[in-house]
Amino acid sequence: MATQSKMQQASISEFFEKNKHFLGFDTLNRSIITAVKESVDNSLDACEEARLLPDIVIEIRKIKGEKEQLLMIGQDNGPGIPADAITKVFGSLLFGSRFHTIRQTRGQQGIGITGVVMYSQLTTGKRTHVISKVAEEATAVHVEIGLDTKKNKAITRNRKRDHWLDSEGNVIEHGVRVEAAMKAKYQRGKQSVHQYLRMTSIVNPHASISLKVYDEEGEIIDEGNWPRVTEVLPRPVQEIRPHPHGQEIGSFQRFLRDAEARKMTSFLRHNFSGVSMRAAREILDIAGVDEARKPSGINANEAQSILSAFKEVKLLSPPTDCLSPIEDLLIKKGLSKAIDSKFVSTITRSPAVASGNPFQVEVGLIFGTDIPADSPVEVLRFANRVPLMYQQGGCLLTKSIESVDWKKYGLEHPGGRGIPKGPAAILVHLASTNVQFTSEAKEALSDNEEVLNEFRLALQEVGRGLRNHKRKSKQREKAKEKFELVNVILPEISEKASSILGREKPDLAPVITNIMNAVFVEEEAEWDSSEKVTRCSIKLFNYTARPRQYTILATWPEREGVSLIEENIEGRREAKGLRKWKLDTVPQSENVEINFVLDGLSKGDWTQFDVFFRGSGDIIGAMKLDEKILEEIRREEIAAEEEKMLANEQMGEMVNDVTEEEFIESNDVEDVREINTHQSNLFSNEWSDE
Repeated sequence: MATQSKMQQASISEFFEKNKHFLGFDTLNRSIITAVKESVDNSLDACEEARLLPDIVIEIRKIKGEKEQLLMIGQDNGPGIPADAITKVFGSLLFGSRFHTIRQTRGQQGIGITGVVMYSQLTTGKRTHVISKVAEEATAVHVEIGLDTKKNKAITRNRKRDHWLDSEGNVIEHGVRVEAAMKAKYQRGKQSVHQYLRMTSIVNPHASISLKVYDEEGEIIDEGNWPRVTEVLPRPVQEIRPHPHGQEIGSFQRFLRDAEARKMTSFLRHNFSGVSMRAAREILDIAGVDEARKPSGINANEAQSILSAFKEVKLLSPPTDCLSPIEDLLIKKGLSKAIDSKFVSTITRSPAVASGNPFQVEVGLIFGTDIPADSPVEVLRFANRVPLMYQQGGCLLTKSIESVDWKKYGLEHPGGRGIPKGPAAILVHLASTNVQFTSEAKEALSDNEEVLNEFRLALQEVGRGLRNHKRKSKQREKAKEKFELVNVILPEISEKASSILGREKPDLAPVITNIMNAVFVEEEAEWDSSEKVTRCSIKLFNYTARPRQYTILATWPEREGVSLIEENIEGRREAKGLRKWKLDTVPQSENVEINFVLDGLSKGDWTQFDVFFRGSGDIIGAMKLDEKILEEIRREEIAAEEEKMLANEQMGEMVNDVTEEEFIESNDVEDVREINTHQSNLFSNEWSDE
């Protein structure tokens, strides 16, 4: 047993130095991916917080004369890092601005880029060269940074101020450049820097990203370029207060000890989201705690009673402006730029809450033309817009895909287990204020039944879209083949027969109608560049011997900022994201066309949509409406309306709660922000896709 004199406390830097695998530096191939990831994550976060469209350049160079050593260079056009913060950012583990905040961010612990500096120093003995330029300053800071692992403190040398020029001699106005040498190995394939950046570009369609990899002689051996496909930045995220439903006894007692409020009602209202004065009094009444008590005087038993009371009182859900989902239209753009496709289906579910933490799930399914049909589908996993490259099998996101019976939706799924097979890729993205990973390396998500269920519902929805697409394509191919044969062969027979008999050519339309004996539909969505609108059409052809009567329904992006401004046949809203037109008569051998125009979209946002119908007889190219699914959508609408009513009621209470005394005591402007946030969220949720 070690004597007390030999025992000493290790610093956090020393711990990670000896356990670098915790940070993702466990193999040479993986180390370069981890270094690039940390650099790119920082660049994206910095640009988005400064409301700048990111331009990110990654270079990897083989160091001449050194075995298995690479130089990683990452450069961005972000706001830059102030001079007095550079050493903290790059030279202190657990230094950052996001660890104690409750909002969606890529990084939170403050480990990432300092881990790169530490790994570089550990494996090569070299320091990391950093250039940072802030727009307000005339020159950039140039500095070489190392890490004193005992003190968890930066070591700097050759610090200077100078102009920062690009390769053409132009002055760079703002941004950061990081050059770190490290023991690493570059490889191509599914687990590579190239694949990581490709995946990053899919879920960050507003970013321009490029990659160049050089050998020892300076020759390019690999490269990639992923330009931005939208100039729409992710919506800014707001920090929120913790929610009572996510509290544990230890953290709750810390809140009580640190509280500045003079009584418990003010403490509950101003330290947690979703708690009105009525709710606070009800919680304290159930817990048997006097509302005038001082928070710091609450003992452990009373604190536990309050935690139990949280579960018995109906509370407002936490605000969701702390989340920044990609949103389905941009997922389509991102997927389409990376994978050649025949069909893309995406869904962004409404925000939900697990253990008091807001989260939102997004799913995309792309049916491709250049993807092997006999291999498992490509799985693209993301958490807060960051690709997850390793530990796919043990990840919640993978398990959610495996929980769906894909055979029902047109993909091969032997035994109904594992990842399905087919020429497709499935994207799964979790946006959350508190992503629960299985390890410090942040490679896989841990199990959570509420999150898994949300993903399952979203995957089933995109699966239905694929099934509809495949069925429509098959029906249309058969109908087109039959129609072409009839229209080629019959006119020739008619012409020859008329010539032999010396008679006029008969009207073939009724004959073709009897042979075809089908109703089919064609839909189209086109971008009108002159009017900046999306024009959609649904053409219905009745090749049967009698008139038909149908109700035609079509999906459309019903959300804030998008409006249906024109239609040639008056329609009605059937459900969220679904519009219908009643056609009393579609005459035999004739066609009917429905036209509608969408405003508020950009080019490429809306290129395809689904068509459904009610009525007797099938329509080739459309699906008969599943009334059960429609009822499910309506139930969700009713639930959302009930949540809205509860929110309005509690927000009214929160407005009435604000008294002059409490405003002085604890700054009720936070209540006002929460009220406004909930009103905004409720409005946007009402108009978002299910």
